[in-house]
Amino acid sequence: MDLSQAYSMMMTDLGATLFLLIVAVSGLVLVVFDAFKPRHVATPWIAGLALSAGFVIEMMSIGAPEGLAWYDMMRTGGSAAFVNSLVLGSGALSIILTVPYLKKIGHNIGEVYAMILFATVGMLVLGAANNLVTVFVGLETMSICLYILTGFVRSESGSTESALKYFLLGAFSTGFFLYGIALIYGATGSMEFGAIRIAAEQSAGVMFWGGVSLLLVGFLFKVSAAPFHMWTPDVYQGAPTTITGFMSTASKAAAFAALVVVLWKALPAERWADVLAVFAVITMVIGNVIALSQQNIKRMLAYSSIAHAGYVLVGLASGSQAGYSGALFYLMVYTIMNIGAFGVLALLEWDGKEGSEQTLESLAGVGYRKPFLGWTMAVFMFSLSGFPPLAGFLGKWAVFAPAIDADLVWLAIIGVLTSAVSAYYYLRVLVVFFMKPEGENSPMAEHSFDIPRSSAAVLIACVVLLVVFGVTTFALDVTSGFFAADTVTQFLG
Repeated sequence: MDLSQAYSMMMTDLGATLFLLIVAVSGLVLVVFDAFKPRHVATPWIAGLALSAGFVIEMMSIGAPEGLAWYDMMRTGGSAAFVNSLVLGSGALSIILTVPYLKKIGHNIGEVYAMILFATVGMLVLGAANNLVTVFVGLETMSICLYILTGFVRSESGSTESALKYFLLGAFSTGFFLYGIALIYGATGSMEFGAIRIAAEQSAGVMFWGGVSLLLVGFLFKVSAAPFHMWTPDVYQGAPTTITGFMSTASKAAAFAALVVVLWKALPAERWADVLAVFAVITMVIGNVIALSQQNIKRMLAYSSIAHAGYVLVGLASGSQAGYSGALFYLMVYTIMNIGAFGVLALLEWDGKEGSEQTLESLAGVGYRKPFLGWTMAVFMFSLSGFPPLAGFLGKWAVFAPAIDADLVWLAIIGVLTSAVSAYYYLRVLVVFFMKPEGENSPMAEHSFDIPRSSAAVLIACVVLLVVFGVTTFALDVTSGFFAADTVTQFLG
């Protein structure tokens, strides 16, 4: 790599990744600021404004053609800007929900907001990566911050246990990921996606495909795909609820985005499509079937998250432009649905243990006691089930239709059947909320659930977005141009 022009290109590259610079510098500022002004009211404002500024910058870049920065290590504009906007928006909404939540549980710690910013930096690097080294740096930056966020309530054994499990299994999966990168580099002599694909098309041997297999193991772990999903229920259950919402949306979107780019630019489609189809089936079946028996609502949504990873894999298994575009659209819809659902749960939490011991039955009658939370939760549950005209339905159509076009009709049928199964446990939430009376000794009767205006605004925004994206195809049309043939040719040279 010729670095002779590194300094002359630095300002151009900084301008192209200004969104990343803003978030990273703001995270450093928060660490210093909180050291002198602990738990200051301005701390979440700084974090929220940084993420909002980055979101605006990237939204303006979505329509721009894709480019490269930092010696082709990162992508800018186009699909990278779309994913970055998704991650930044998820982070901003999560911070708004986290402020009253931390005050409620008595852990209003300023470092939490700094760690959210640093985790977001890792997600941005991961989602915009154009090199396996960049993928690894982003992945580990994101993961280390999420380990800390999962267990920052050190007084609760459930939170600490979740963080330890996440860390140990995450470190194990990192070993697979690194070994896969080493094998791919040994087989191709490059870590840049375009060069890897050219080398693979010329001569792809056992070493190369062994590296790809290990690389996929690392990716499938991060997106909670079965059979690498075992960490997900425990971590989601023990982590603070709003952090769980952030983790289940932004990190999944970034990891899937990196996987999409690797599949699109680095690997010949005909060699891995059937493999992803098999993982999609296993993931959809395991996630939906086990979710049926869950009594803890956070654990139920964890298995739901596993199932939704399977739906995204259906789109990727098609190996087509429409499948990749549908996957990005589905990630956007899923982010909105899950941020809203975990936002409602954060407001309804009463057990003092981050919801880890809170059963669904204990929320009986919430629909009448707090109609706003009941009806917004109804929208999120119907959308997660895939009911029209909400965006969840259009999202499933966006990933199932390309599979049918790719002669994977059997895969689409399994997806539809597992979606029908999911309707049972999603609608069970509404049955408990609206059709079961509140018991005499119900914990709901002993706790008041105030709804902060900021949290209410987030929930309303999520509901509106689900309706808008459900009745229009605007966002799907935007994503459809990200994987055009001329763009692939541009990057592969």
